[in-house]
Amino acid sequence: MAKVLILTGDAAEDLEVFYPYQRLLEEGYEVHVAAPEVKKLQFVVHDFVDGFDTYTEKLGHTWPADIAFADVDPADYVALVIPGGRAPEYIRNDADCLRIVKHFYGESKPVAQLCHGPLLAAAAGVLNGRKTSAYPALAVDIRAAGAEWVDGDAVVDGNVVSGRAWPDHPSWMRAFMAVLKEHAPA
Repeated sequence: MAKVLILTGDAAEDLEVFYPYQRLLEEGYEVHVAAPEVKKLQFVVHDFVDGFDTYTEKLGHTWPADIAFADVDPADYVALVIPGGRAPEYIRNDADCLRIVKHFYGESKPVAQLCHGPLLAAAAGVLNGRKTSAYPALAVDIRAAGAEWVDGDAVVDGNVVSGRAWPDHPSWMRAFMAVLKEHAPA
């Protein structure tokens, strides 16, 4: 069975982890959640409230990590999913996390990144010359990493599919599944 890796950590967006996790299982892929260490992760729920300049945050579900970043052999996986939330802000400082991201970009394996997820690609130095969507407040970070920020729900740039946030799930995952099935059928 083809395996897909999800890179995440505490304070990841609840919906942005669980939606691709369950969708990939539905399609017959084995899915592993990688985090800085093997432990129960605490996810959060971000919501949009009229009149707020940014999103609100509440505690979400907990979920166990299957494998620590340091123990991941990226060659064992056919694709990578990078959900958003606040987790990317701190896991981008983990050298093993960046090693994993560089592998998937370098090997042109399918990558799905959403919301704050592209912060990992920026930190890994693999966004230069690419185009990606991300949470709109990150447009400046995307441009600083040498990429073109696109305000879209399912931006496809070769093997990478990106979106702005969880409201983009249907388009984002539909586009990612097409790329994934082309490169690595279940």
